[in-house]
Amino acid sequence: MEQRPNYITPAGYAALRGEYDRLFATERPALVETIAWAAGNGDRSENGDYIYGRKRLREIDRRLGWLAKRMKAAKVIDPARAEDLSRVWFGATVTIADEDDNQRVLTLVGDDEAEAGAGRVGWNAPIARALRGAMVGDLRRVLLPAGEKEYEVMAVTYPTE
Repeated sequence: MEQRPNYITPAGYAALRGEYDRLFATERPALVETIAWAAGNGDRSENGDYIYGRKRLREIDRRLGWLAKRMKAAKVIDPARAEDLSRVWFGATVTIADEDDNQRVLTLVGDDEAEAGAGRVGWNAPIARALRGAMVGDLRRVLLPAGEKEYEVMAVTYPTE
């Protein structure tokens, strides 16, 4: 099965790297130290520090593995270097309006850095797929859980370097 590329902005990659470094260099060593101390206290079956520490260590190791895999597959794309600034591509900030003239501002980012509440939509989200390649004035239909909706592209901008 071919895996699609994990597009990500430089800021998104830096956030993944920062979380990895924090977990690996700070949290994990402190937790290993706590587990070692708790193990030295005797009976491990009723030792909350030991039991919780081992559980948390597994969670951290699982997260570190996931972060490493995502960073390895990441393809960092700087939206400020986009070739066609008139069309919606990765990293674009798009103002769209629905049939009732309700406007929304969305930024198309990597799936790992998406946060709908902040207006950052993952590159593979249905609305992002519908907007790809659109220009100002284009109408795009999106199939949402609430039903089909049509949006008009009002503005397309990209960050500057």
